[in-house]
Amino acid sequence: MNKKHTYLIIIFLIAASLVAFGRITGNNFINFDDTVFITENNNIQSGFTLQNIKWAFSTIHYSYWHPLTWLSITLDWSLFGANAGGHHLVSLFLHIGAVIILFLFLYKTTNNIWPAAFAAAFFALHPLRVESVAWAAERKDVLSMLFGMASLYAYSFYTETKKLSHYLVCLMLFSCALMSKPMFVTLPFLLMLLDYWPLKRWQNIMKVRAEHRFKQAGRLIGEKIPFMCIMIASMVITYWAQKKGNAVTSIEILPLSERFTNSILSYTLYLGKIFCPLDLAIFYPYKLSLPVWQILVSAIIIAVITFAVIYLIRTMPFLFTGWFWYLGTLVPVIGLVQVGGQAMADRYTYLPSIGISIMIAWGIPPMLKRAGVGKNVLFSISVAVLCLLVFSTWMQCGYWKNSITLFNHALRVTKGNYIAHNNLGVAMSAEGIIKEAIDHYNKAIIIKPNNANAYNNRGNAYSKLGMYDYAIQDYKMAIRIKPDYAEAYNNYAGVFLLQGNTDIGCNYARKSCAMGVCKALKKAENNGSCY
Repeated sequence: MNKKHTYLIIIFLIAASLVAFGRITGNNFINFDDTVFITENNNIQSGFTLQNIKWAFSTIHYSYWHPLTWLSITLDWSLFGANAGGHHLVSLFLHIGAVIILFLFLYKTTNNIWPAAFAAAFFALHPLRVESVAWAAERKDVLSMLFGMASLYAYSFYTETKKLSHYLVCLMLFSCALMSKPMFVTLPFLLMLLDYWPLKRWQNIMKVRAEHRFKQAGRLIGEKIPFMCIMIASMVITYWAQKKGNAVTSIEILPLSERFTNSILSYTLYLGKIFCPLDLAIFYPYKLSLPVWQILVSAIIIAVITFAVIYLIRTMPFLFTGWFWYLGTLVPVIGLVQVGGQAMADRYTYLPSIGISIMIAWGIPPMLKRAGVGKNVLFSISVAVLCLLVFSTWMQCGYWKNSITLFNHALRVTKGNYIAHNNLGVAMSAEGIIKEAIDHYNKAIIIKPNNANAYNNRGNAYSKLGMYDYAIQDYKMAIRIKPDYAEAYNNYAGVFLLQGNTDIGCNYARKSCAMGVCKALKKAENNGSCY
């Protein structure tokens, strides 16, 4: 296969991705993480200074350590400011870059261009990618993927040449991936899988004389030790950042039994969304007390597929690599360790879905060939599938137009979604649709009565309507539920100051400022209310 086909495939991947995702350049920021990461983040908005670079490498703002992500967002703000389209376009370019490198890696290691092209295209154009690409705050996803794919590509050169420079480049790119998002901690595991297929390094060991096998196997494992050391360091930093940043203590921790059953079910639900990407939402609430039959069916499906790929490992090794790629890379985000209120998330499939793409691209053609399906029919089916994915992704990108559209869609496709009600209320309140916003806050509180954010936001809405007594009640409830809620203290102070009660107002304003939110205190000091 000549270079002409390679260039044509790369052009196709770029063009198809631009068609599928291009409309995100007209989308706005979302009032769910985008505020914390971008629109209300003074550090990234003050540009590239020595102090901000130091902040990027030292902060655990929002309970993560990802300095390269902060620097990337800072660069975006320097270039585009509050123009969300520019931020989205950069994320799309990073996604396309990762896709091209994935294609080049698969082609180089398998020497099979068409399955490599289909696997890259299936991954690139799938609607499950929209959350990672269209959500500005998920810059960490696409940036980490770009570095991660580049690390795999560098590894393919190292295994071919055994040059130390290639090895060090691979190690450096792996470190950059982790400094963008810790999702790539599973890379050492992936390298071991890839050593079996497509690199066939384990098979080559079995061909040497018996007395040399142990030494060569040890060398194969030993070269992964530096990767494992970096992996462990990243896991320790991530755990510390989550603890220090209160990511765990700020949510209601579910019992381990419920997290375990949700994890089993999530494996099959993610698989279902890969093959039938319907009803995708920004937030999926936990469903407590899952039916036993669902857990059993999910466990049986996982077990059957696992047994099948192990049974076929010699004749179809790509199924083994693809399936364990999927299982293994989902482990950090499958929910056994709870770091959020979501049961699952589309963005969590970003890396794992490559494994399923490999299984489809290399597994289905032999099956169709045995069934008598010709190459022309296979090509037509592939084109039809990719066109359907492009259309579905284009439609999904439209739901990310703005916060109101996004959370309205989430409410249509999920049940009991208190996060969607709360954030839709915030979006409506920002647009002056106050009474409808209060209705959504009410629904969020009915679903989750201990929802401090909903009480605080409803208090803000009542305050805008001049219903200060109702606002005070809501702020008090928010503080009762979450005693260290700085925003609620700040808003509570603001209501008293508006009413002229400076003694109580200044007291609570100082409390909120001690917790890091000083808006009410600064405003009061400027107008002479607090000294």
